[in-house]
Amino acid sequence: MSESMRSILLVDGSREAREGLAVMLRKHIGCVVLETQGPTEAIEILEEQDISLVITDLFSPKQAGIELLKQIRSHYPQVAVIVSVPYGDRDSVVEALRRGAIFYIHSPYDFEEAVIATARGLEHHELLVHHQKRSPKISKNDGFQGIIGQAPKMCALFRSLEKVAEDGESNVLIHGESGTGKELVARATHALSPRKGKNFVPVNCAAIPDDLLESELFGYVKGAFTGANQSKMGRIQYADGGTLFLDEIGDMKPSLQAKLLRVIQEREFEPVGGVKPVSVNVRIVAATHRDLEAAVAQGRFREDLFYRLSVVPLFIPPLRERKEDIPVLLETFVQVFNRGRKNGLKGFSPNAMASLLEYPWPGNVRELENLVQRMSILHTGELVTASELPEKYQISGDIQMDEESEAFAVGNEVAIEEGPVEEDFDFNALVSDFEDRLILKALTKTGGNKKEAAKLLNLKRTTLIEKIKKKQLEGSLPPEPLA
Repeated sequence: MSESMRSILLVDGSREAREGLAVMLRKHIGCVVLETQGPTEAIEILEEQDISLVITDLFSPKQAGIELLKQIRSHYPQVAVIVSVPYGDRDSVVEALRRGAIFYIHSPYDFEEAVIATARGLEHHELLVHHQKRSPKISKNDGFQGIIGQAPKMCALFRSLEKVAEDGESNVLIHGESGTGKELVARATHALSPRKGKNFVPVNCAAIPDDLLESELFGYVKGAFTGANQSKMGRIQYADGGTLFLDEIGDMKPSLQAKLLRVIQEREFEPVGGVKPVSVNVRIVAATHRDLEAAVAQGRFREDLFYRLSVVPLFIPPLRERKEDIPVLLETFVQVFNRGRKNGLKGFSPNAMASLLEYPWPGNVRELENLVQRMSILHTGELVTASELPEKYQISGDIQMDEESEAFAVGNEVAIEEGPVEEDFDFNALVSDFEDRLILKALTKTGGNKKEAAKLLNLKRTTLIEKIKKKQLEGSLPPEPLA
């Protein structure tokens, strides 16, 4: 999103103060700044305009400003909010941060402080929406055939999936880590294909014991083995005319691989214990989290079967490579788990969202879904804060943030906890001092490794080096480890 497209809504009952701040923001930030005098008018503007950031007074009585915060968090979760509070009003600061504000500034306005806070607030907004244009084919709630994703890699997958599905005949091999949604992609391939009127039959090759998988796939005739009192149709035959989805195909034993190859080549098979071939017309969509090419090289997977299955390969990116999809996935799962609840989960606060965007998600979308389900049970009717997330999802170490204190954060940039307000309070000096300590702590934690320290601070390595030079911190740094 370019700067010219970003809009700020300034809500303040004092026209003089409001106009003065608006002038400064237009000059130093370069955004569109809309002004209004109260919460009612602010909601009307939010309904009509695409707003990135709201800066609002808490008003008197304070409840009017708190109610505005609640409505923004509920109906416009991607809008960042900064509140202005009088110097020394600690109770209002804590209440505002609990209600979803990402930062606070003081009133009467300190223009330099307000400009810094506004710039960081806009960065936070862009972190949530990732300034990606949404594909017109993707519904925010329903996604593409039930697959939620707006990241470029997902949009490319959807385009490929449409083309693959139209063919209706070629076999498909889906690659993806556990939890990425391979079965959803397989179902979408079937639903968009000419075979959609026939059966979609899923089989998890890793979940069925080897001695049972053969009879599950191919069926058996009466008397084929002890206990076979009657013939049973296999899943391949049940999928005739439709799609057979073989999940975790890499776990299939070699003898079954040979029988499956015959199904593909000859379009026929023999049930267990049978001698008469059964003709079948089935499209196979297979999936694996394993490296099948390596398995072929090691002799664990048939090369001819691999090439028969992998006519059209599809790759599902892991969640860590499409983190811009996390906000919409969270919103979708919250809606799913709130169904039937009178007082459902209200969602995740901006700082909780920032923590979740930093987490690497080894379990992918399935892990994210499980987290939302857990939070919906433990925090019914609440907005989940960063400190309420399970420990492994919280931003680690000394840069962990606590929303219920008067610390604030945008992304991983953490500000100091406010102490007693003194008359010689110098905002910029305190922020600079805290930055010094934060840099030194990160470098101490990483043993002087600037690359790793930059990762902890969510900075580029070059930016960290520039800050160290500008702040003349070289003499205080621990020695950088030898390569």
